[in-house]
Amino acid sequence: MQKKVFQLLADNTSGVLSRISGLFSRRGYNIESITAGETTKSGLTRITIVTSGDDEVLEQIEKQVAKLVDIHDIQELKPEASVYRELILIKVRAALEQRQGIIAVADSFRAKIIDFASESLMIELTGDQQKIEAFIGLMQDYGILELARTGIAGLGRGTDHIIYSEQ
Repeated sequence: MQKKVFQLLADNTSGVLSRISGLFSRRGYNIESITAGETTKSGLTRITIVTSGDDEVLEQIEKQVAKLVDIHDIQELKPEASVYRELILIKVRAALEQRQGIIAVADSFRAKIIDFASESLMIELTGDQQKIEAFIGLMQDYGILELARTGIAGLGRGTDHIIYSEQ
């Protein structure tokens, strides 16, 4: 099994994500991560989907998603030619004597402390999945109270991998 990241350009209409996830569900494919947001062109949404499977399954996913009426374009974002990022918000237990250690770890990861409470800190971090996982691993020693992850967002490097709609 391998993992692939697909970038879609779709109409920004109600039900688009439902139709995409329905296709995955009907075929028994797994969505590991999905993010969506408006583009600079009115009426269009950029969707990033991370999925896994063997070569045949991944090829079928790409072909079947491309056939959906709302989809203008689909491309694989290959790791060597793309940038992937994920955002996490993580709330950790932080007794007064632990705060300096937590802040030092956060600083070394270029994370931001965005909320101080009497018994916890909330930290915001953006990075690739390896960086996110490493940070979570270190924060587990302090006690993770809550965690929210956005999933991967990605773009191809340079101007060779730009997807757009002619419509």
